[in-house]
Amino acid sequence: MYIDNLGYLPEIGYRLSPDKVAIVQGDVALTFGELDGRCNRVANGLIGLGVGMGERVALLFPNDYRYVESLLGTMRAGAVAVPVNIRLGYESLRHVVADSDARVLIAAKELVEVAERLADDVPAVECLVAEGSRHRRAVGYEGWLAGASASRPNVRTGPDDLCLLPYTSGSTGLPKGVRLHHAGQIHNADAMRRIFLLGPDERALIAVPLYHANGLCGALLPFLLAGASVVILPGFDGVAVIEAIDRHRCTYTTGVPAMYKLVLRERAALARSDLSSIRFLACGSAPVSVELIEQLGRTFPGAAIVESYGLTEGGPVVAVGPRWGIRKPGSTGLLLPDVEARVVDADGVSDLGAEEIGELWVRSPGNALGYHKLPDVTAARFTPDGWLQTGDLMKVDSDGYYYFLGRRDDMINCGGENVYPKEVETILIQHPDIVDACVVAAPHELKGEAPVAFVVPRDPAVADADALKAFFLGRGPAYAHPRRITFLEQLPLTGAGKLDRAALAKQAREAALSTLPT
Repeated sequence: MYIDNLGYLPEIGYRLSPDKVAIVQGDVALTFGELDGRCNRVANGLIGLGVGMGERVALLFPNDYRYVESLLGTMRAGAVAVPVNIRLGYESLRHVVADSDARVLIAAKELVEVAERLADDVPAVECLVAEGSRHRRAVGYEGWLAGASASRPNVRTGPDDLCLLPYTSGSTGLPKGVRLHHAGQIHNADAMRRIFLLGPDERALIAVPLYHANGLCGALLPFLLAGASVVILPGFDGVAVIEAIDRHRCTYTTGVPAMYKLVLRERAALARSDLSSIRFLACGSAPVSVELIEQLGRTFPGAAIVESYGLTEGGPVVAVGPRWGIRKPGSTGLLLPDVEARVVDADGVSDLGAEEIGELWVRSPGNALGYHKLPDVTAARFTPDGWLQTGDLMKVDSDGYYYFLGRRDDMINCGGENVYPKEVETILIQHPDIVDACVVAAPHELKGEAPVAFVVPRDPAVADADALKAFFLGRGPAYAHPRRITFLEQLPLTGAGKLDRAALAKQAREAALSTLPT
């Protein structure tokens, strides 16, 4: 079945089984037929507001089925959906809505206050669609939906037309809009469906934010494309995840290591729940220790535990561990179908061989068409022949399995030796007394910079920095050992649930450095 508009991704489920449940959230269960009708109402409602082809609609939601129908409906109208990270500070939120030139802002009821402020502060916003708003330019969501037709809109989009304008985290400045097109995102969802051999009998649990690629592209879109069901949680909570798996017989979920560790702590909930329905788990965005994989294997017996790699501009999903077959701990897996990759030297000229570390370049049907309003940045990251320079350090083994070693900007030049933080972290978390670790650079009088580690011990009372250094020196190169180890109760996370490496790097720079050993 050919689909040329990402908004019609649930078409297979709708055509084959319109009465089958597509989305579950709390006590709400939408069938594929009901989801189709509500998406059409969103599309026709936007057209009624004067939204035209290629115009932007900003979406301000936590995880919610209304976010899903607003996202898909926006694209059915031929418009471009702008998923907004609701955990951003207000100035970044305002920048995203203003920079995108969004004409309409659709918001959740619980976010009405900030949505009204954005509607006042961003002149381009002509209408706010939100339940409970008394803003002079607002309409209530459900009333607006009820007044629109459930028939499919007479809109045709082209394969290279934009469908999504997500904004990157902006760790080095303001968030940047990434121009994603229909054909690319349909390909990525279908590639995920194919590599996981997804069918209508699957049921995904989504507890990660749907405004990020992990939840949206790693779960929602490929599962809906397969005619499968998704269960949405409004946010992450360890007990809620366990109970949802049990209640809804979920077969898959995705998360970051910190989330899974919190799930494993909920011993009482685990003991009273049946988790046998889980067939496979995806884990990424941070080092995944062998111990964590083993713990997950014991908790979810028979489940495949796969790691993955991706970035908004490059697919978003680029590589993933196979659901069946050989899985290598520490590897982000194999390339998705039709994705090309190169590992290149520091000059970006020569391809490197197996096990050599270099920058990953990706050429994929899902590659972005560039950055919104940033032609110079686009030219710097995308080559004329279609390669995206990711800025990520990788190596690939002789079997084609990729290993993520961190950002090129995170690499530490310690006295002329290249130190890759992820390699140091991987050794540190092998220690039986260590739960988690993050390695960053700190200025060093003799070396220029040197690695320091922030570590979460299993028992703070017996944490021993000298013993941990000795453990590393027995397994890794001396030049890469952490010159200072700081013990923390937990590592900081970003709003997306990822490790906040920038916060720890700032802390390392601000710490007293005169006593760093050589």
